[in-house]
Amino acid sequence: MQTMIGVIGGSGVYQIDGLEGAAWRRVDTPWGAPSDEVLTGRLGGVAMAFLPRHGRGHVHAPSDVPYRANIDALKRLGCSDVIAVSAVGSLREDFRPGDFVLVDQYIDRTFARPKSFFGSGCVAHVGFSHPTCPRLSDACVQAARAAGVTVHDSATYLAMEGPQFSTLAESRLYRSWGADVIGMTGMPEAKLAREAELCYASVAMVTDYDCWHPGHDAVDVAAVIRTLTANAGNARALVAGLPARLGAGRAPCPHGCDRALETAVMTAPDKRDPALLARLDAVAGRVLGR
Repeated sequence: MQTMIGVIGGSGVYQIDGLEGAAWRRVDTPWGAPSDEVLTGRLGGVAMAFLPRHGRGHVHAPSDVPYRANIDALKRLGCSDVIAVSAVGSLREDFRPGDFVLVDQYIDRTFARPKSFFGSGCVAHVGFSHPTCPRLSDACVQAARAAGVTVHDSATYLAMEGPQFSTLAESRLYRSWGADVIGMTGMPEAKLAREAELCYASVAMVTDYDCWHPGHDAVDVAAVIRTLTANAGNARALVAGLPARLGAGRAPCPHGCDRALETAVMTAPDKRDPALLARLDAVAGRVLGR
């Protein structure tokens, strides 16, 4: 199997020096249009695909991002590994603005988004106790450190609906739960990646202290953008370091991310809805025989 790295993130992430054969491609999916076209190319001999989560120009609100179409599009293109880069607020004193954090757990507080490719006509329950891929996350940590970035290798991400930022009471509550960072796009993206049998790592870039910190002002978009802009070069350096660490050839994931559906589908073959099966051709074709 060949490695293809998919990167979901903002505009500053995909402007990578040395990306060979770079071209924007339209990808049609049965779940609708993705957030944008996908930039494909090769870096260090490894195939790459870059998808702007909010679309170029930031046109999709967090609740309106077409998460299913985005994951389907990357799977349909042949991606084996997905790196999600996103902005987060910090719920810890030692996770400072400008730091990078590798997420390994989630608390999902979103409620207005489709969260599964499956449903009536073909029911599946994937394991999600460890929602990100340790192998892929470790490669991201190594690439971040090589780029000179301050990086934390474990964190719990509180996924909120948005688009408003937290109240002070909510921020204090989430800290009491043990959440480390807070963001609006981590879910259902990670759940869908697992259903699509993709290795998934979440690189969270801290932009602020949410609103709990007594020594900092409440969150505002201008401050977030300033920190994101300053971190864009670090994000590009991290991504540029991944091909050498992952390699062009790929063995099966030692943590089973690429086999997540093997025991997940519950619906008997003769009861499965053909229309839903057709929509699942890319994400679940391996186990559904399509």
